Amino acid sequence: MGSLRAILKHPDDLYPLVKLKIAARHAEKQIPPEPHWGFCYTMLHKVSRSFALVIQQLDTDLRDAVCIFYLVLRALDTVEDDTSIATDVKVPILMAFHRHIYDREWHFSCGAKEYKVLMDEFHHVSTAFLELGRSYQEAIEDITMRMGAGMAKFICKEVETTDDYDEYCHYVAGLVGLGLSKLFHASGKEDLPSDTLSNSMGLFLQKTNIIMDYLEDINEIPKSRMFWPRQIWSKYVNKLEDLKYEENSVKAVQCLNDMVTDALIHVEDCLKCMSSFQNPNIFRFCAIPQIMAIGTLALCYNNIQFFRGVVEMRHGLAAKVYDRTKTMSDVYGAFYDFSCMLKSKVDDNDPNASKTKERLEAILKICRDSGSLNKWKSYIITSEPRYNSTKIVVVFIVLPILVAYLSATRPDNVIGWFLWKSPVSSYILKKE
Repeated sequence: MGSLRAILKHPDDLYPLVKLKIAARHAEKQIPPEPHWGFCYTMLHKVSRSFALVIQQLDTDLRDAVCIFYLVLRALDTVEDDTSIATDVKVPILMAFHRHIYDREWHFSCGAKEYKVLMDEFHHVSTAFLELGRSYQEAIEDITMRMGAGMAKFICKEVETTDDYDEYCHYVAGLVGLGLSKLFHASGKEDLPSDTLSNSMGLFLQKTNIIMDYLEDINEIPKSRMFWPRQIWSKYVNKLEDLKYEENSVKAVQCLNDMVTDALIHVEDCLKCMSSFQNPNIFRFCAIPQIMAIGTLALCYNNIQFFRGVVEMRHGLAAKVYDRTKTMSDVYGAFYDFSCMLKSKVDDNDPNASKTKERLEAILKICRDSGSLNKWKSYIITSEPRYNSTKIVVVFIVLPILVAYLSATRPDNVIGWFLWKSPVSSYILKKE
């Protein structure tokens, strides 16, 4: 009922939701016949609906390389994330992972659910990796080696300062940005952007991810994982876990706002990097997650509900982002929208209010100076919800037809579609 209520409240969401569902089903049908490639693309859909959709819109050779790059790093991340693995076992695996990808026989049982399957049958990924062009292999090996070493370093090291935080995010996500840039360049479809810009793309996504994962990480069993830097949270509480307690609500929100403000520092580089992409599919692959990130931060900012449960973008709005992100003008428009939303939530009594506004004004100025906003139709800045009677009637006519159609083609997954997590509402490469 929640999803139906959302559609009735935002009837304009229905069309992009339907388009997104059709695109997702089409992507699922594009599974290669070879067993190892079939495993890789099937696994891609299981561990990341969002990236499966945008990856499969890339040209064939690049699509295969990015798919394997993604699965290799998800496997590496599975080792890092499994807190049940002893440090003296985990660190050598992380350090040597870039060599394991060349071994068709190597596997290591860890993780849970689909991630355990990925690790148990990793030989399929290695087999596919060995069929990639040499330039793709070298790029994937290099990033895997550097990321594994960085992860190993922080297994034994706490994230104390903001410099530590930036360094950790560089290892687990900035390097992903560098690696993708190398793959794009190796395909001959893009020039190679500066490492600084590529790194910022990864850091912005990763910091959003770390912010969003607060409750999951702090409640991790058997041992909590803490990536919010002590230099930030210690200004508000004595222990990081204290943020989740109701009696600390004011300080918790202030700390959250501080974390969001820190992430905003990367946006200018991200906009500059995205404006350099020439291939439309590569552009969309990079731009959609960035828009989802700024949108997620806007929803979380100054929101105490963040510490009570999941705060996420509604599925229809996520579908609109996916549907409407085609050019850099669309990116400027979306960043302008979400930055305005975030700015409207800034409390002047917040200790970081002036810094937050300063960073938002810099973003808004870039968007205004682009000259793109005069034609932009905002999909989030509205007044009160508009219950347009014609649109509601259309929803009630189209919805049963759509459900009937999907029932005929896939009876086990019709109602579930309106309830499952949108393919683009989770978007971070490292962990969803």
